Amino acid sequence: MKLPFFKKKREELPEQIFDTEAIRAVDIVAPSSIEVKSAHMVLGERLTQSYFIFSYPRYLTTAWFAPIINLDIPMDISFFIHPIDAGLILKQLRKRVTEIQAELMEREAKGLIRDPALEIAHQDIEELRDRLQTAQERMFQLGLYLTVYANTEEELRNIETTLRSMLESKLIYIKPALYQQKEGFIATSPYCLDTLNVHAPMNTGPLSSVFPFVSFDLSSNEGILYGVNQHNNSLILFDRFSLENANMCVFAQSGAGKSYMVKLEVLRSLMVGIDVVIVDPENEYELLSEAVGGSYFKISLSSASHINPFDLPVPREDESPEDILRSNIINLVGLMRLMLGGLTPEEDAIMDRALTETYASKDITSDSDFSKINPPLMSDLEAVLETMEGADSLLKRVRKFTKGTYANFFNQQSNVDMKNGLVVFGIRDMEEGLRPIAMYIIMRYIWNQIRSELKKRIFVIDEAWWLMKSEDGASFLFGLVKRARKYWLGVTTITQDVSDFMKSEYGKPIITNSALQFLMKQSPATADVLQKTFNLTDWEKEMLLGVAVGEGIFFAGQKHVAMRVVASQSEDKFITTSPEEVKRIKEERKESAKE
Repeated sequence: MKLPFFKKKREELPEQIFDTEAIRAVDIVAPSSIEVKSAHMVLGERLTQSYFIFSYPRYLTTAWFAPIINLDIPMDISFFIHPIDAGLILKQLRKRVTEIQAELMEREAKGLIRDPALEIAHQDIEELRDRLQTAQERMFQLGLYLTVYANTEEELRNIETTLRSMLESKLIYIKPALYQQKEGFIATSPYCLDTLNVHAPMNTGPLSSVFPFVSFDLSSNEGILYGVNQHNNSLILFDRFSLENANMCVFAQSGAGKSYMVKLEVLRSLMVGIDVVIVDPENEYELLSEAVGGSYFKISLSSASHINPFDLPVPREDESPEDILRSNIINLVGLMRLMLGGLTPEEDAIMDRALTETYASKDITSDSDFSKINPPLMSDLEAVLETMEGADSLLKRVRKFTKGTYANFFNQQSNVDMKNGLVVFGIRDMEEGLRPIAMYIIMRYIWNQIRSELKKRIFVIDEAWWLMKSEDGASFLFGLVKRARKYWLGVTTITQDVSDFMKSEYGKPIITNSALQFLMKQSPATADVLQKTFNLTDWEKEMLLGVAVGEGIFFAGQKHVAMRVVASQSEDKFITTSPEEVKRIKEERKESAKE
């Protein structure tokens, strides 16, 4: 029964309350006031000043406007490009050519000296007429306007001085839009209205140089040539050791040219005095090693080259022998997990203690001089395990590596020499099941040698996904990448199986600890993973699906460009991966040897 009462009360409310206009978004965004003056405008508490460019030189360089865009100044820029009818322009050019020819003939008749300005103008107009007539060029009217923002009039004057000095050094002239500041502000606002109407005639070639979105330039005074920037055809000259770290990741599907690119970098790095060490799963670097006089060690169960996993590096002055011994034992436990097919927590503890006692059996402790020690072998670990309780299972599995065919590789003292500028370890002939173990052992040995002597080096790990299959291998690779900078080392990680690489919890950290990355042609199955990992645009993702061999996206710190790898004919014969070319080169060398 109370419902009518409330209805009556509501009807008695004053209607003007509901007539009040609501606050809109435009009321919040709009300045509190706008004052238009002759040389600038006042928007609330901020000042604005608009300019137009009215004169250009005969030649414009590519990206001449980029320094203006990159100024640390709040600025609005607008381009208005109005097409001009080619017939009208040709008629005007014909009239102008007639005038210049008449003037030249008149000067010649009077015996006056030649006027270079008239002759050059005549040549330019004739060339432009030819290009317009054959539709190679078009003519446009260009209006280029800028509006800058500042807090004081003095700041506006300083900005104008900066703009004038930067542009006039290129013979480009700018003026403030006096008594047209309102029109200038509207012209640089997103209304698509050319309210200033200050134009300069320009044909297609010079007009393209105004395009503001230029690619990053990776040219420097030091470093090596990586390739050609596909956006502007500039050379990508870069020193990887100039970044926060010198690590690099290379991702590409098989046949995309990743090994070719890395070989080229290796060859050029050797030329500037950088040592290179390579783990080569497919013996692809053998020709390159022979060409530069490098050391190539073929690692297999029957090879004459051996690496003892128990080797210890000689400590540098800033390193503690105790820390080195402890770190080596921890890494050896990880190796044993790989070799023995995993360890239980109890076996892990037993193995840790057994390794310590194995070193102690050779009188190797934290007080020893590591330069004079005789490292133990796997057979010494076997002897220690025989004396320990609860080590029966470990002992049986270890014997596989101390007796029989495995013993030739796993139970020998090291006999490889890493003093050469290029050292390559080829593991193609190693059994597939033992390849991750061999890579781990080789990398530990290389790492120990690197730690012993501070020197600028590059360490190339091809087909790194083999190592990423196991947690211990991936963990060791991550530790290597993370610590490489302290030892003047750049680690290059190459893989074609991106999915397996990224499945590991260490995959993304390895990438983030690599200041350089090179993405080459990808398969559709891996493109989405790479797009998410590297924050690629849809266009960049599509580009990686269709690029040619030797092309891709090169990342260097915060910059990235589309790059094409380019080699000279002399370099190509040392680094080619084409089976036909490799066979031909080997046959030529055999013929040369016979002669």
